[in-house]
Amino acid sequence: MLRSRLDEPRTMLLADLPVADRRLDAAGVATAVVIGGDGPPLVLLHGPGGSATDWVGVLPALLERHRVIVPDLPGHGDSEPGDDLVAWLAALVEATCPSAPVIVGNTSGAAVAARFALDHPDAVSRLVLVDALGLVPFDPDPAFGRALQAFMAQPELDTHEELWRRCAFDLDGLRQRMGSRWRVFEAYNLARATAPGATAAIGALVERFGMQTVEDVGRITVPVALVWGREDLATPLWVAEAFRERHGGGLLRVVRAREVTGRVGWCGSRPLTPTRVGAPGRAARADA
Repeated sequence: MLRSRLDEPRTMLLADLPVADRRLDAAGVATAVVIGGDGPPLVLLHGPGGSATDWVGVLPALLERHRVIVPDLPGHGDSEPGDDLVAWLAALVEATCPSAPVIVGNTSGAAVAARFALDHPDAVSRLVLVDALGLVPFDPDPAFGRALQAFMAQPELDTHEELWRRCAFDLDGLRQRMGSRWRVFEAYNLARATAPGATAAIGALVERFGMQTVEDVGRITVPVALVWGREDLATPLWVAEAFRERHGGGLLRVVRAREVTGRVGWCGSRPLTPTRVGAPGRAARADA
């Protein structure tokens, strides 16, 4: 019964995309992974409480240029729980990428990607960190924190609505753009949040790759680009600016509210564009 509650909305969200929704073993973790496209490999990592479906808004453009690998993190979506996310990611990359991929991570997914780049520098070509957690201790806007705690304690329509009022800069506009997909997305979020073990998996991910900072992040040797929502309530823009100044530059792409057209994790923005993926890191700031 639970599986059918999860499968139906997931299938609907992925229905119009030229991708395969596969299952594979990665370091002993039964992992759900969406794969499609041809070209240089690109791995997308979602944030806490998310799944591969978080990226559906940007997948069509990315699939035109890349082999795109989009897993559900352990304990999220349709993936089984797992303890060592770095080992899990190493196994996933080895199984799905013919060469070192660009890895794009959102919020806690960005912290996982950063840790992976430190431990396996030859297994990643570039990093794109989107509204990354783990660069400083997690200290979100109080209203965001309250909404997140309320949803985690009691995941239902009202608390989901309140959380998304904090996640998306313009929730009403986002709903309008998604059309009928919004209700499907909402149903999938609630089904996942009430699945057995979901709260524990989200808590473990945030604790390890959110509350704690990524040690020695300045030793990352691959090019790094930063993508940040100007109105991010989870990790403010100054975190990205400080990181770039401390660690020798890299592209910083700042997304303003008028650009918000979709959803990538907590910031509610859709900042990733195909022209940016894989672009060399350089000392620059691009305010769109």
